[in-house]
Amino acid sequence: MEKLELKKTLKHLYNPPSKAPVMVEVPAMNFLMIDGSGKPDSLAAAAAIEALYAVAYTIKFSVRKLKSIDYPVMPLEGLWWADDMTRFSTEDKANWKWTYMIMQPDFVTAEIVKRAVDDVRFKKNPSALPKLKFEKFDEGTSAQIFYIGAYADEGPAIKRLHDLLHEQGYVFDGVKQKHHEIYLSDPRRTAPEKLKTVIRQPGRKP
Repeated sequence: MEKLELKKTLKHLYNPPSKAPVMVEVPAMNFLMIDGSGKPDSLAAAAAIEALYAVAYTIKFSVRKLKSIDYPVMPLEGLWWADDMTRFSTEDKANWKWTYMIMQPDFVTAEIVKRAVDDVRFKKNPSALPKLKFEKFDEGTSAQIFYIGAYADEGPAIKRLHDLLHEQGYVFDGVKQKHHEIYLSDPRRTAPEKLKTVIRQPGRKP
């Protein structure tokens, strides 16, 4: 059985420094994705996360059986934005838009995903499953930081990312270059002050 250490291979993307933000080049990668809108703790968000994990684990076990390759299911990630970024604030979460997603190894094909979706539909059929898509996401040049603490207190860390991007000559509009979070802790089992999150902001040259 071949074992892939994806979290070690991609350590620079999934375990960045916590003392200061860093610039990274994020390669194009394939993701299971579900789009939605509203608060992070909404029923729609919970349904999306349930469907993503169900398919991700089904793919993992299918690949292990058919290809003799074992790998960890990667962390849940979220893209966040608002059509009107002036309203993108912690006080206006009902107007947020999001994409929850889970990265897939290169050898996972659209056909493998389709079989997994069919299997999950037959066994569990989570409500958000029809919204699931499998797409390549090319983020490119980004600033990121490893953050420990409550989601509601991310503001200063996010500002450090924005400051670094501006110092390096990059701009972003928040819609095309979306705020990106990678969740390394389960909020159901982790105290808010101990939550571990990779916070990322892509940018572009003006």
